[in-house]
Amino acid sequence: MNYLIIIFNYYISKLMTASSNLLPVHNRYNISFCCGFGCYLYSNEQAYLDFGAGIAVNALGHCHPKIVKAINKQSNKLWHVSNIYNVNELDLFSKKLCNATFADYVFFCNSGAESLECAVKTMRRFFYCQNKPHKHRIITFSGAFHGRTISAISAAAKEKYTQGFGPLLEGFDNVEFGNIEAVKKAINENTAGILIEPIQGEDGIKPATKKFLQQLRQLCDQHKILLGFDEVQCGYGRTGHLYAYQYYDVIPDVIASAKAIGGGFPLGACLMKKEAGDVMTPGTHGTTYGGNPLAMAIANAVFDELSTPIFLENVTKMGILLKDKLNSLKKQFPNIISEVRGVGLMLGIQINSNYNNDFIVKKFIENKLLTIPAGNNVVRFLPPLIINESHIDESYNKALTSLNQVN
Repeated sequence: MNYLIIIFNYYISKLMTASSNLLPVHNRYNISFCCGFGCYLYSNEQAYLDFGAGIAVNALGHCHPKIVKAINKQSNKLWHVSNIYNVNELDLFSKKLCNATFADYVFFCNSGAESLECAVKTMRRFFYCQNKPHKHRIITFSGAFHGRTISAISAAAKEKYTQGFGPLLEGFDNVEFGNIEAVKKAINENTAGILIEPIQGEDGIKPATKKFLQQLRQLCDQHKILLGFDEVQCGYGRTGHLYAYQYYDVIPDVIASAKAIGGGFPLGACLMKKEAGDVMTPGTHGTTYGGNPLAMAIANAVFDELSTPIFLENVTKMGILLKDKLNSLKKQFPNIISEVRGVGLMLGIQINSNYNNDFIVKKFIENKLLTIPAGNNVVRFLPPLIINESHIDESYNKALTSLNQVN
């Protein structure tokens, strides 16, 4: 490691964080990083174990050699061309992704909110093209987070994100997460589909039950409406399967995907069955940057590394080990941790009401462990999917030290 580079970048980052020109929409912890390698981020020559992974983005850790190689190789050839031309890297990745999933079509964009936008437009247009424009309403769920655009915050219908941004987009019916009877009551002649996160992330790592998602599929089949999954956070290896629908054994009609799919490079994707995708004809949707050659070269490298059975089996194994360690902490600190929940390497600890999750996250930072706060007083553990047992042991020891200091 070149420590001169680390020191130089450290002082540059200090100058940048001192700026007051940033729109004040983020609460930032008082720490900045100069570089990252594997499962670690570095600040002022101090190594921090990264169990946040850019909020489930850096699936292969930081500066993975295969991603670096792909970036370097493609950056010397071609970065961007318009989607009015064929893009070889785009065609290659689309075939890989569709061959590995239920999808017949995929639309590439730049973020989770954009992929969600494509999903919503597809679900609505599906019925418009059947001469049923009245079927435009989509059932969504309490606790959901679908992004920051007007359509995304309208779908989630959470006051925290909608306040001050009205009027909201019409056409969403929000019901209780996990309540199948509420879903049944909400379905009517105007319903186009159901949109759900199989595992809610921002609201505190809340997995739906397999039974509930299977019941949603049955309802959609019964009423001939579409089922959409928002797998922006829970998809792409996080559950030990390429997508969470494979863990749940429930096939949706549309999936919004992003975060880990680019391994840290901005990328989103909307996957769909042929019946749904056939309605999205030229001119109905589009993107300037989505599917550019640089993004696709990186995505191909991430997919080739992450999608193998051996890799995904290890995610499952590490998820079980990490959950066991977190449950051990719960037993030792029942006055701090009330619950451990999640699937694979998408885990959270719910903090008792006498403590604040942000306080716990800051305490972890003091002991060089990075985690992510979430709703319902939860601390998220979203490590890179490349972690091994030594990383899990290290995270346990750092968390143990932190909680002893709190206790």
